[in-house]
Amino acid sequence: MDGPYSLHQRALRIREHILTIAATPEGAHLGGSLSAVDILTALYFHVMHIRPDEPRWAQRDYFILSKGHACAALYATLAECGMISAAELTSYACAGSRLNGHPTRKVPGVEFPTGSLGHGLSLAVGLALAAQRDGRSNRAFVLLGDGELQEGSVWEAVMAASHFGLENLTAIVDRNRLQINGPTEQGMSLEPLALRWKSFGWNVEEVNGHDLDILCETFSRLPFVEKRPSVLIANTIKGKGIKFLENRKKSHYVVLKPELYKRAWNELHPGE
Repeated sequence: MDGPYSLHQRALRIREHILTIAATPEGAHLGGSLSAVDILTALYFHVMHIRPDEPRWAQRDYFILSKGHACAALYATLAECGMISAAELTSYACAGSRLNGHPTRKVPGVEFPTGSLGHGLSLAVGLALAAQRDGRSNRAFVLLGDGELQEGSVWEAVMAASHFGLENLTAIVDRNRLQINGPTEQGMSLEPLALRWKSFGWNVEEVNGHDLDILCETFSRLPFVEKRPSVLIANTIKGKGIKFLENRKKSHYVVLKPELYKRAWNELHPGE
């Protein structure tokens, strides 16, 4: 998807939109939204086949936000690509708003309601399998949180995707190494993560999840191997772009009061 802005400008604007959401009275899951921005930027503005003016286009690529609590990042991305208006973002989590604390199909561009962690990959497997059996070209992309990989249902879906040879399925793990109660490796060790995915028959790439050039180049090689699903382990920083929140457990959920909002905005625009 081409536009008047560079990918880096898109990513900055998406981060700005996320701050707008986090400055609403209910706040937002800020850290995990900011860590996913560059992944979403690459997907929506370089990789996926979508039509913003026709969200249900039959030939679209599907995107599932399995870590549904990071919906601020998804809403911000949908606003940036024109599926919803930027003005609507201030209604986040308000009574009557369609921008709920977890995404639902009321929002254009949302395929399924998500947020019950561990279910998103199963949904993406179903979409990819249906497309494969129908002979359609649709691809399915799913973004998972790393803490979410502690759910057993994820690994059932991993096994099924490999069994059915779903080369049209790509999982991206937002590997920021923090979850609500602290480091993932203290909650339930995930390493060696790449080897675990490989052992289930997936093709694995491990990348810098904030390098847009690397992300785009890696996505351009999909599927990595025919008749196998692909996974990108994207090494990221929770709270990326806001130094006083980066790699901090407290960034998991934040209400940006006016002073904090201004401080965060200035972090995105140093020297202004």
